[in-house]
Amino acid sequence: MKKLGMFEEYRKTGVVKRISVNTQRAKSLVEESERKKNSLQNMLEKLGVTNENANDYVEYCYDIMMHLVRAKMNLDGYSASGQRAHEAEVSYMRVLGFDEKDIEFADKLRYFRNGILYYGTALDKEYAEKVIVFTKKIYPKLKEIFK
Repeated sequence: MKKLGMFEEYRKTGVVKRISVNTQRAKSLVEESERKKNSLQNMLEKLGVTNENANDYVEYCYDIMMHLVRAKMNLDGYSASGQRAHEAEVSYMRVLGFDEKDIEFADKLRYFRNGILYYGTALDKEYAEKVIVFTKKIYPKLKEIFK
């Protein structure tokens, strides 16, 4: 896994483009993040975490966080698309003031989620539990950027 670039690098290479501020899209992303967070909590209470559902929870946690990052990018007039777009979105967490340790964890989460979707990676209960703890820690910080 290569080192995550700085946000400005993604702008210079055209992965990130300037767009008109899209408050409606941002609102939709925030609402979807909240819906997924509530759904995740419900599933955790009813099903717990197992090796069988670990990938599902990791994907959910990634979506919960990145919907909020994308929403803020929309409000700030940015959009990422194409190859390396997800890296650019994680990199935007630096712009938002997150510490490097959290950004590194989010980038590893991006990498593993990509593995689930495209390479058949199977994650285990232990990793899913770490991701859930991380998501619960970072979610309030992400929500705070909208105040």
